Amino acid sequence: MNRIVIRAPSHLHTGNPDLSGDMGRLYGTVGFAIETPRLEIEVREAEKDTSNDEDALRFIERFRESHDFPPVEVEVKSYIPKWVGIGFHTTLALSIGEGINRLFNLGLSFEDVALSMRRGLITALGFYALKVGGFIYEGGFPVDKREKVVPPLIFRGEMPEDWLFVVAIPETPRKALAEVRRREDEILDNLKKMPPELADRLSRIVLIKILPSFVERDIKTFGEGLYQFNHLLGKFWSDYQENVYCCDIVNEGIKLMLSKAYCACQTSWGPTFYGLVDGWEKAEVLRREVEAFLRENGDGGEVFITKADNRGTVVEHG
Repeated sequence: MNRIVIRAPSHLHTGNPDLSGDMGRLYGTVGFAIETPRLEIEVREAEKDTSNDEDALRFIERFRESHDFPPVEVEVKSYIPKWVGIGFHTTLALSIGEGINRLFNLGLSFEDVALSMRRGLITALGFYALKVGGFIYEGGFPVDKREKVVPPLIFRGEMPEDWLFVVAIPETPRKALAEVRRREDEILDNLKKMPPELADRLSRIVLIKILPSFVERDIKTFGEGLYQFNHLLGKFWSDYQENVYCCDIVNEGIKLMLSKAYCACQTSWGPTFYGLVDGWEKAEVLRREVEAFLRENGDGGEVFITKADNRGTVVEHG
């Protein structure tokens, strides 16, 4: 074996139910793995560490801090957009680590890979999107073990085939938000405490509304819960955003999506936002409307329809 090909899904973040920590855990994450866009990389033996991507080269170096392996070449063949809230860096880091692990039979678990790469440890949505796919709720980490453990998976469900996401990535806010993301560690290290009563409310929405309606395949109530959860969190994060959402374009785009979708949410820091519908016809109508909205209110952007990804990472040995 002299090469490994990794194909890994991106993800949509809905939010974190507990930023208070008064019950001994922090964060937790609700979100989804999605089929489009996908990261594809090829990991090969080489004479020295090399890559066509600077971030990939940095992650090779990081993995080498914990493990001994021969030189590799990592070719990024298909990209997830960077700095838009759908998981480029976590997906790239974990895919590279797993590719090297498989190529040289290092015998590492996926948890070992995440700990070595130091990705997927504060919020583990990206970790579980790659490991198992689907609709994901992970339980956060103990307050005294930040970045020392992978948060546990509490619930994972198969998304129905006809539940579709309309995903919008507006172009205008991308540059400004890339700068926010470069300061993400600093912001998280100095994050204000969430009031326990807000964490209580968010956790109740997850436990009593989002999870039961998903099990019952009640897309209307499921969507309502996702929107309520994401919107309340947006208010908490408003000190770091323009308002509830990252910018006016996303604020108005969310309103547009809510007119035709069961939910509308911003993923992570944005600017990506998404709606959930049932059926391709509804999805296509909404896609066209959001695309026109972005053209008329900025520099345009990308709008696409995607299913959830219920498989996770696909590995091909060569």
